[in-house]
Amino acid sequence: MSTFAPAPGGASLSRMVLAQSRMEARLMLRNGEQLLLAIVIPVIVLVGGVAAADRIGIDLDGQRPVDVLTPGVLALAVMSTAFTSVAIATGFERRYGVIKLLGSSPLPRHGLLLGKVLALLNVVLLQLVVLVVVGLALGWEPTLDHPLRSIAGAALAVGLGTAAFAALGLFVAGVLRAEATLALANLVYLLLMAGGGVVLPTSAYGAASPVISWLPSAALGEAMRDALVHASIDGRSLLVLAAWAVLGTVLTARTFRWE
Repeated sequence: MSTFAPAPGGASLSRMVLAQSRMEARLMLRNGEQLLLAIVIPVIVLVGGVAAADRIGIDLDGQRPVDVLTPGVLALAVMSTAFTSVAIATGFERRYGVIKLLGSSPLPRHGLLLGKVLALLNVVLLQLVVLVVVGLALGWEPTLDHPLRSIAGAALAVGLGTAAFAALGLFVAGVLRAEATLALANLVYLLLMAGGGVVLPTSAYGAASPVISWLPSAALGEAMRDALVHASIDGRSLLVLAAWAVLGTVLTARTFRWE
């Protein structure tokens, strides 16, 4: 007959991080504003953009509008969740003391950030699946000349874009009040969506394109378009995203306030 031997102690870091990521992902998907930013607005931009471009006859470097706009809207979806949603959610978590409470739990602070990153990647994956289905329904035909190169380029763009925008979102949320974070995050999102080279190619902005190309939004959009339209890897845009990711991480590490 065996004897019960209790072994009290905290869960492993990996289990705590996974539990935190599941909770973060559920909270994102249950929030109406987050769903609006993550899925509804990108779908509206894609459907409306394709319809408008077809009617007006916009020239997109000789490419069909749906083939150019779909990668751009995929990039927009990554930006909306990685930057806007993360900034707003983290800002209000700081305001209501959630971050402070979690910081005093057995889950270490780097584990909390890892949990947020994993939850973010899960939501981004869901966004991309939904938008790919919508794009294909609209007639999108991604370039399949070099499928491995296209997949690698798109994966690198999504990974570095998520890292860059999440770091910048945490930086904003860590230094501003929740209300200011809400206003700034939404304003930046709208400005980058309209003029940041994420949905449309930077060539569409004329003389401003050399400046816009250095923005993380333009780098993400161009990297996605190169991967899915031209089946190539845009090394320059990926380096720009990596630089923004490093800058955002350094700024967040130096300025983030937990309460």
